[in-house]
Amino acid sequence: KNGHSGVNSRECESVFVSPRPENAVTIAVSTRVLFRTEKEEKVFEQQGIEEYLRYQMEHENEPFAPGPAFPFVKALETVNARLRELYPQSEELFDIVLVTYNHAHVGVRFINTINHHNLFIERFCMTGGGSPIGYLKAWHTNLYLSANADKVREALAEGIAAATMFMPEKQTEVSESQLRVAFDGDAVLFSDESERIFKAHGLDKFFQHEMDNEDTLLENGPLKSFLEALGKLQKKFYAKGHRLDCPIRTFLVTARSAASSGIRALKTLRAWGLEIDEALFLAGAPKGPMLEKIRPHIYFDDQMFHIEGAAEMGTIAAHVPYGIAQHHNSRKKPAGGT
Repeated sequence: KNGHSGVNSRECESVFVSPRPENAVTIAVSTRVLFRTEKEEKVFEQQGIEEYLRYQMEHENEPFAPGPAFPFVKALETVNARLRELYPQSEELFDIVLVTYNHAHVGVRFINTINHHNLFIERFCMTGGGSPIGYLKAWHTNLYLSANADKVREALAEGIAAATMFMPEKQTEVSESQLRVAFDGDAVLFSDESERIFKAHGLDKFFQHEMDNEDTLLENGPLKSFLEALGKLQKKFYAKGHRLDCPIRTFLVTARSAASSGIRALKTLRAWGLEIDEALFLAGAPKGPMLEKIRPHIYFDDQMFHIEGAAEMGTIAAHVPYGIAQHHNSRKKPAGGT
């Protein structure tokens, strides 16, 4: 099956065929961050697996409501539509894999929900309680979004860009025509080398370290590869003269100060051949108000303090559990169990 509800299947075969994983930018998304499944989670926790499966099958024609990753996935599909217009034969597209620990019996409800929301998701990974990490590697996954911080850490340890998502109390409206992705710098795009200097020796030593090493490139961070994948697709739009109206826009939102520690970050990105459309050096100012202005579909940060501040402003933020800051993070209830 190459189509979905509401679209002629013969048309889908020529327009909506899923790309081969080795050619695509593969985004693996947990069911519990793509959809709202809190009610079902309570059934599982309070009544056990058998009652949970029975409940899901009894309600399989009732679609789940959108979860925190839903606007991001819709934006990926918007980008795909533009790419198909410019490159009808290209397989360099976003490809979405739905990942769940659920038993295959629950798959009917997920498929009905996907069709209800008019999503194009053909690849499922239903592990029946097993770890999905091996499958993520087989899919050539470029980004894994889950509510399970342990599995996110496992993915990061395997070199897969990954982040933990949370169920927000409120959610800001985001663009329906442009994918907007914002990244923190240290321990996200870059390694946590500089963060370690700051935690161990304070701000003055951090500034001195960055100035002394401004011509030394920062090491790769866990989400560098995902920014690379976004940049690769951006360049396909640029090649067709769509730089100014590109449907992908990226942001660096960092607590670094521009004059005292920004040069090294910018030189590193330039040496990597990566473009960031907008760079905000906040010099320690709160990130929430800036993110409220940017309105990204997703913002990645390694510190829960910033994740919580973003969430208070209605920004969908995803935590990257990597680096020295994990010893200092506060805790926030995640969106669910996978």
